[in-house]
Formats: sequence, C-alpha cells, structure tokens
Amino acid sequence: MSPAPFARFEWMIAWRYLRAKRAEGGVSVMTWISLAGITLAVFALIATLAVRSGFRDEFVDTILGANAHVTVYSAGYVDENGNSSNEIADFDAMAARVAEVPGVTRVAPLVKGQVMASARGNTSGVEVFGIRPDDLATIPRVAEPIESWGALDRFGAEGVPGIAIGSGVSRELQASVGDIVQLISPNGVSTPFGTSPRVSNYEVVYVFTAGRYDIDRTRVYMPFDEAQSYFNSEGAADELEVMVADPERVDAMAPDLMRAAGERALLWTWRDASGSFLRALDIEDNVMFVILSVLVLIAAMNIISGLIMLVKNKGRDIGILRTIGLTEGSILRVFFICGSMTGILGTLFGVILGCAFAIWIDPIFSAVNYLSGGEAWDPSIRGIYALPAKLELADVGSAVALSLGLSFIVTIFPARRAARMSPVEALRYE
Repeated sequence: MSPAPFARFEWMIAWRYLRAKRAEGGVSVMTWISLAGITLAVFALIATLAVRSGFRDEFVDTILGANAHVTVYSAGYVDENGNSSNEIADFDAMAARVAEVPGVTRVAPLVKGQVMASARGNTSGVEVFGIRPDDLATIPRVAEPIESWGALDRFGAEGVPGIAIGSGVSRELQASVGDIVQLISPNGVSTPFGTSPRVSNYEVVYVFTAGRYDIDRTRVYMPFDEAQSYFNSEGAADELEVMVADPERVDAMAPDLMRAAGERALLWTWRDASGSFLRALDIEDNVMFVILSVLVLIAAMNIISGLIMLVKNKGRDIGILRTIGLTEGSILRVFFICGSMTGILGTLFGVILGCAFAIWIDPIFSAVNYLSGGEAWDPSIRGIYALPAKLELADVGSAVALSLGLSFIVTIFPARRAARMSPVEALRYE
C-alpha cells in the first residue's frame, strides 16, 4: 500500500534538509537569495498596487467631492436683437426637472467667469463660481474640507459681500479671513468709449482646502445674486451643477438627464472631463503589474538554482531513500516541499512588508520628503497633496497567487530531476 501524497515522513525529510547546515549539504546561499528576492518582489508588487488604488480613489474623490458629476449647458440661442447667448434663462424650472430624475441628489445653478484677483499688491488669475449659499454647503470638499478657516455660514449673509476662496488662492494673494480681495473683470459696463473693466471689492469670509491643487489654486465662490450682477447675467445662469448618487453610472443616466433638461441642453460629465486621465492610469497600472510580475518570476527562478544545488548535495541521500523503498513520487514531493517553502516564506514576508508600507505610508512618505528637501512630491504636477495608499484584498490576493503560482511551477523541474535520479548512479561512488 503506497503512502498518501505529502505524508508526514515527506514533510519530516524536507524539514531536515531545510534546517541542515550548508556544510552538511543543506540550504545553499542561492536559496537565501531566492527568499530575499521573492520577499522584495512581492513587497514591491503589493506596495505599487496599494499606491495605485489609493491614488485613483483619492483623485476621483477630489473630482467628485468638489466638482459637478454632470454639468448641464445650453446650446445657445439668438435673441431678437441678433445677439447670441449661452445663458440659461429658465434655470430654476430646468433645475426642478433635472432634480426629478432618479439618482440625482443635487442640482445647483451657477454663474461662472474668469477674473483677476488682487490683494496686498499680489495678483492671480482665478475662476469665480456664483452659487447660492445653501448649494455651497452641500459640496463635500468645501463644506467638509481637509482644512478650513472662517465660517461658511457667513457666505451670502445679508450685508456681507463675502467670498470663499481656496487655500492656494489665499497663499498666492497672501489674503486670509477678514481681508479684502479686489476682483477685476474685463467684461464690465458698456460705455460710449467701449467696455470698461468691472472692479469690485469683497471680504474673504471662508478659506478651504479641497485636496486638489488646481481647485485650491484657482477656485473662488461668490454668492449667486452678486455673481449675476458682477458678470452682467441678471436673471440667468451659465450652467447647472448636477450631482448623482452613483457617479460611476453617470453615462447610463445621460439620456434621462437630457430629456429632463430639454432639447437645447448639452451635458458634460466628470468622465468626459477626466476620462482620458483615468484611462491612462489604467494602462499604466497594467504595465506596472506586468513589469513587477516579471520581477517576481526572476526571483522565483532563483529557486531552481538553489534546489538544483540541494539535489546535487543530497544525491547519496536520494539513492538511500530510493533503495529503502521511497517512490519517485515521494522524492519529488520532498524536494517540491523544500523549494515551495522558499516561495511560501518569501511571499509571507513580502505581504507583511507590503501591508506595513501601505498602512504606515504617511510617516514613511514624510521621512522621504524630509530627506529629499520637500521635493519628493509636487502637488502642482500630481494634483493631490500626498501619496495615498489603499489596501485592496483583491490586490493582495493577486500578488500572493502570482508569487505562489510561479514558485510552485519553477520548483517542479528540479524536484522531478531528483525523483528520476537512479539509485545505482547515486550510490556508485559511495
């Protein structure tokens, strides 16, 4: 009666070989190199996948938390005087119809314009969003930002011509809560001598950090009625800002939104604005996974070298074991256990290091940023202020499956060589 596969004695022999000293023909230096290589490869794979997931989630969250999920525009019309306009005159009625679409959580009319801002002798180009106070309070990244100064409830308060500005605008203008900011628009009042710039002063009542560099650097919120007057848009809005419960399904909701908005409406979704960047991220993710998978394969290939040396050193033992009755299958499993243990231990250590890196990425990144003089991460290029990481069970599982799979596969070949060794040849010179 042949013993069951992976019997206790097979594990005992494999363990004896693994803990034997090198002088006794035990584990070689190549095996330790293989262990270190697999550990570092799995660590790099998990860390990269965690940073990839964290960066994408943070980037998408900052988009959805401070911008419209869907923007509704007007295709434009020509009035009786022959002047063209893209303003939405019946914005409240259109907003009410759009709000009735299933899945829509918020609709807000906006007046937008680009102006120059000036304070304390500093100037900067900004984008003004005219919005009602109640609507501003429902924007997640503004109402509940990373950091804020001042009081949001003072925005739009009676008798207070106040504005809310991003922290980047505040930094550029060196203006904080209570300071006066001068906004200069080239499209002002029409006079017989042409259009004169419109210059108005506003008190900063609220400063926020939304978490996106481009938003914090350019965003200024102004009360809706004041923005209508400032941009000569009395009784009209430039667009509707729509937010939905499931932003990932925004494309499926587009037909219903179009019907509700009317025949001259145009839609621009967050996927239209950022889809190309997200697709580029997906391509980069796939390429990085392939590259790091090759690193795992290279590390696993070292197992072959270590196991071949172990088989060579244990030739006499193999001959004796075969002589006393061990089958080829038993010998194969003994050396398969020896090789696969390297892959298992390396994968385990790599998972521990990778998960630790993702969990403690903030202090690690702070140390790297400090050592590099604060230049390790440029938010003006990356868009967000820090390197995020998010552990996903699927990412860790794929890294573990890849490492163990490759380790087991490469172990089979030297283990088969050991199993097929003739006991006569193994013991000929003994």
